[in-house]
Amino acid sequence: MRLTDEGWGDDDRDPAKLVRAALDEGVSLLDTAEMYGNEELVGRALGSIRDQVILCSKFGVYWGDSGRDDDWTVRADPATVRSAIDGSLRRLNVDHLDLYYLHHRSEDTPIEETVTAMAELKQAGKIRALGLSNVTLDDIRRAHAVHPIAAVQDQWSLNRRGVEEFLPTLSELGIALVAHSPLGHGVLNQDDAGDSPLARVASQLGVTTGQVALAWVHHRGRQADCTVIPLPGTSSVNHLRANVAASRIELSESSVRSLEDAVDFLTDM
Repeated sequence: MRLTDEGWGDDDRDPAKLVRAALDEGVSLLDTAEMYGNEELVGRALGSIRDQVILCSKFGVYWGDSGRDDDWTVRADPATVRSAIDGSLRRLNVDHLDLYYLHHRSEDTPIEETVTAMAELKQAGKIRALGLSNVTLDDIRRAHAVHPIAAVQDQWSLNRRGVEEFLPTLSELGIALVAHSPLGHGVLNQDDAGDSPLARVASQLGVTTGQVALAWVHHRGRQADCTVIPLPGTSSVNHLRANVAASRIELSESSVRSLEDAVDFLTDM
């Protein structure tokens, strides 16, 4: 999401070096969106290694003219589905996406209409699988009844745990959870020197608070009955490697309990 042209030529932030470092570390899922405004950049960063990655993008959310973060609308009608995919493929310079998400539920277009149009993209070979993001449980069931949904993307972090109510349904339907913002949009990676439960666990393990927060999602994901794929965003090779290292951190149950007992503190962060 945060990849920009400013990183080219920088050893730590060059987009192409970042993609290659991800592959070297065993990370093959790359996620972007039309809304992020960097699909063309991602396409250039991929270059000749497109076939080595699982490439995902999203459609349906469009910025207004004001420049405010809250100035956006959702368009999920079939005509938008068809035009959006062609735009994404052109910008990414690829002939198909491995996973294509509806970025946000629409109040105007029934999700059945959106998913029917997305299924037509799959039949045409433009996408391999369908995904949903920022939807409700009812949306998931209605969409899945039209065409199998491969993944649902939503936030899951120590301070945002609402998606846990989705897990039984995702398990029942065989849908993966792609857990974005496992570091709580960065707020769980800013207290290494503090006295919070998160900082104390990090100090005991000799890692950062962000790594503990990410390790917690991995830990809970392994306990879930559905596939869980944490999706930490980064534009830095060093941060990428730290995120990968977090997947190997083993949290004790006492550490997990101390983190979760602090849920009120963490929710306020």
